[in-house]
Amino acid sequence: MMHMTFYWGRDVTLLFDSWKTSSWASYSLTLLACLIVSAFYQYLEDRRVRLKIVSSGKPPAQIEAPLLQGTILGGGGKWSPARIGGAVLFGVNSAIGYMLMLAVMSFNGGVFVAIVLGLAIGYLIFRSGDDEAATLLVDNPCACA
Repeated sequence: MMHMTFYWGRDVTLLFDSWKTSSWASYSLTLLACLIVSAFYQYLEDRRVRLKIVSSGKPPAQIEAPLLQGTILGGGGKWSPARIGGAVLFGVNSAIGYMLMLAVMSFNGGVFVAIVLGLAIGYLIFRSGDDEAATLLVDNPCACA
């Protein structure tokens, strides 16, 4: 039966029926994997935001001219390489975010702590140095989007 409240224990089934932990070693490796994947999520989000800044072709602090946007770096069409790359990064990052959400829904306290800690560490390492303008380009501040 699936847990419906948080529990603390080493026996957890994570995402797939085949990913079960029954020893402290397998549980520790699972927590480490959750921490690394959630930090990697923050890294990919940083890359996506930076790609968006570079593909805009202007310094982020400039006043935006909507009719001229996209005329620099890549032509600015709907199918420019920068836009396609950004869309791919967004898709991969969204998939990772939803997998992390499903992992948290295992209701295991250790998995929850590992994911939140990984997100915080990833933010500290990869995103806390963002300039103010880079944070203005983020479409959605939700952790899963």
